[in-house]
Amino acid sequence: MARTAQRGTSKRASGRASTGPVRVGIIGTKFMGKAHANAWLSASRFFDLPRGIVMQSASGRDARETCRFAENWGWRTSTDDWHELVADPEVDLVDVCTPNHLHAPMSVEALAAGKHVACEKPLAGTLEDAREMRDAARKAKRKGQQTFVWFNYRRVPALAFAHQLIAKGRLGRIFHVRASYLQDWGHPDTPLVWRFDSKQAGSGAHGDLNAHIIDLARFLTGDEVAEVIGGVEETFVTRRELVGDAGAAIKGSRGRGGKAKTGRSTVDDAVLFLAKFKQGAVASFEATRMATGNLNRNNIEINGEKGSIKFDFERMNELEWWDHTLEPGLRGWSRIMCTEAGAHPYVESYWPAAHGLGYEHGFVSQVADTVRMLGGRKPEVTMPDFEDAFETQRVLEAAILSARERTPIRMSSVK
Repeated sequence: MARTAQRGTSKRASGRASTGPVRVGIIGTKFMGKAHANAWLSASRFFDLPRGIVMQSASGRDARETCRFAENWGWRTSTDDWHELVADPEVDLVDVCTPNHLHAPMSVEALAAGKHVACEKPLAGTLEDAREMRDAARKAKRKGQQTFVWFNYRRVPALAFAHQLIAKGRLGRIFHVRASYLQDWGHPDTPLVWRFDSKQAGSGAHGDLNAHIIDLARFLTGDEVAEVIGGVEETFVTRRELVGDAGAAIKGSRGRGGKAKTGRSTVDDAVLFLAKFKQGAVASFEATRMATGNLNRNNIEINGEKGSIKFDFERMNELEWWDHTLEPGLRGWSRIMCTEAGAHPYVESYWPAAHGLGYEHGFVSQVADTVRMLGGRKPEVTMPDFEDAFETQRVLEAAILSARERTPIRMSSVK
């Protein structure tokens, strides 16, 4: 079943360059669907963009729920058939924000239909699916289509600024990268939502969280992983209470009476690994959703010959900086509030100095850069496409291989 509004009469091909508005179709109406919808709704209100944005269509599994989602966020039409959305000639770009196992079929079909595609991270649940997406994107690129991946932390001003500092050589030669992404929502009483099912998610904390910090390490250093050296993969909770949806998981609902039914968790709860970059830096990566007391702690520290940076998403408007070029008596960690228009990326489009940004602004800034690119302009910082995100997927795969085979894995062996 579907609900549709009156369609326009435009005959413009979706994959063709245009100065008209970007007409967006979104697949997925839950957590990421809301984050993305807010971004599409907000971007043109904050940024001066080369093209307008039309929120054309939304698709979800439940027709009534999707209709409510569309009405709430301003989508013109809604449908419970994602194939219908992908085939819609009034859609130029398909935004995929569904569980990981659906990324490949939806993205590949959308590319074949001539659409641009923006896909949630990780690129896919498996390396095989990610490879299929990369290959489809390569073919579509020759026809002028573009792909985008929602590694939203690249557009946190403090991290975008750190990227610029490192690119200018302010840290000099990079020696170490230490990255961890710690959450605690996966405690034992959290029900068996899709993120604990390997058939839907591909992996657990690894693909969910390590994907972000691998991407950040690559983005910040401008370097690629050459080898993964030792990995640890662990599942602490093997059975979890069954629930109907993610909302019940947040509330910890048990349903009515009696002992709750349980199902098997088939993903990792924690993955740690070491790596070496092509230019010689060594790195450690750690991801878990069972780090009690760490609500959403995305940390990265980079040590270089001339200085170091530290970032913690729980203090997302701040960047810590050590300048080793100063004379010894002046050296020390300094705290930079990354809220200064003209000095720090993206912030001039939002609020006055010292008025901090939030989680949602990374998505809004990503939409702005997406529309810039579709209008022939450059993004403020580099945008990951399917080709770029496939490199992160390869590192994810190498880490699991290293953990299971108890051996170093050269990236050249992960195709």
